[in-house]
Amino acid sequence: MAVGTRTDGGTGGTEAPALAGIPLLGSLFDLKSDSLGTYLRAQQRHGDVVRITAGPPGLRAELYCVFSAEGAQQVLAAESANFRKDNAFYQELRDSFGNGLLTSQDEDYMRQRRLVQPLFTKRRVDGYAGAVAAETRAVVEGWERAPDSVIDVGEEMMRLALRAVARILFGTDVEATVDVVDRCFPVITEYVLRRGYSPANIPRSWPTPGNKRAAAAMDELYAVCDKIIAERRSGAAAPGEDLLSLLAAATSTDDGEFDAAELRDQVLIFLLAGHETTATSLAFSLHLLARHPEQQARAREEISRVLGDRTPEAADLDRLPYLTQVLKEAMRLYPAAPVIGRGSVAATEVGGRTIPEGSDVILAPWVTHRHPRYWPDPERFDPDRFTPEAEAGRPRYAWFPFGGGPRACIGQHFSMLESVIALAMVLRTCAFEAVDTEVPVSAGITLRADGPIRCRIRHVTR
Repeated sequence: MAVGTRTDGGTGGTEAPALAGIPLLGSLFDLKSDSLGTYLRAQQRHGDVVRITAGPPGLRAELYCVFSAEGAQQVLAAESANFRKDNAFYQELRDSFGNGLLTSQDEDYMRQRRLVQPLFTKRRVDGYAGAVAAETRAVVEGWERAPDSVIDVGEEMMRLALRAVARILFGTDVEATVDVVDRCFPVITEYVLRRGYSPANIPRSWPTPGNKRAAAAMDELYAVCDKIIAERRSGAAAPGEDLLSLLAAATSTDDGEFDAAELRDQVLIFLLAGHETTATSLAFSLHLLARHPEQQARAREEISRVLGDRTPEAADLDRLPYLTQVLKEAMRLYPAAPVIGRGSVAATEVGGRTIPEGSDVILAPWVTHRHPRYWPDPERFDPDRFTPEAEAGRPRYAWFPFGGGPRACIGQHFSMLESVIALAMVLRTCAFEAVDTEVPVSAGITLRADGPIRCRIRHVTR
């Protein structure tokens, strides 16, 4: 059917233009080698709703990609009921990390959200500032014991974010979990990615090397979580203010409480979503500041003026507006969730184009955050894009690193709190100079650097 003709489904829209691929396989190799670049080229060539095909006949995937802020708002918020987490990738996530808040749907999701929401109020989350500061202080002190040197901020921020979220989740049991998560998560996430983007998969039960490695990693990860949960439930461990204790105690007349398996699902999802995303934002904030010394000096001046030598607290977020702008601009250029998938329930018109019933729908913050309609000179690092006046002049979904609508990330305030506190403490102590000025990235479960993010650190006098 030619572009511009009426499609079926009664939506009134026209067929989405297709990105040209190769005969038989479409854009399969482009998506495998550089999915983010492929989505960006699709928008630049064909506009805000583009159809991409990939794979051989009979196993072909057809993706409807929505790149505008207005389209993202329609899919995630205004018509969210029509766009569900129904695709192969989310099913692989469920099978590996459980049916927690990130992956559950319908009444399961609503019940979980109601039980968990009281644990993520601003007052409750602000209480975690001390744990974040303690873990950041340990990282900084480790750097101070060494001479000025080159570090991989990707690795360092991943370690910091994992320890911070593990301490908040498990309290005094943090040491029992960090090594296991650090060892098992990469094996499981690679397995999810490989299966989630494959046109066909063998059963997980078949004893192939890949299946056996993933099963062993899941068994080890589940075991350490189950052990800690059992201790909480049995009273063997004293109740505390860590998030697991609060989840175990969460109850309501209508929704009951989490059983042990549901608790494990929530813990695994919080570990997955709570450390890789924040680590990405922190690492690329430091990378960008290391490449832009003027903005780094401005951020450091604000930190020194507001904090002096004291430890930052939750209330300091509002007192560090430029540092927050730096973080938001880093999250624009390097969104931790660069691609968001949904499945359409019914034929829908988006941006004048018809998305058929049962389609795989792709939103790409990576592309929308670079859309020239909202972001002049989009590749330029400019924290002043996020002054209150500048933000008020843009559509709500021109920037959506935490998703949006009823499925928006429940932990977004915690992520911002952790990131601002950690950046303030790190920048107050160290100056950063980029060693790797260009860092290739790709879309995994979260955005990932395909190589080191090295910076030379110089300890500064406070």
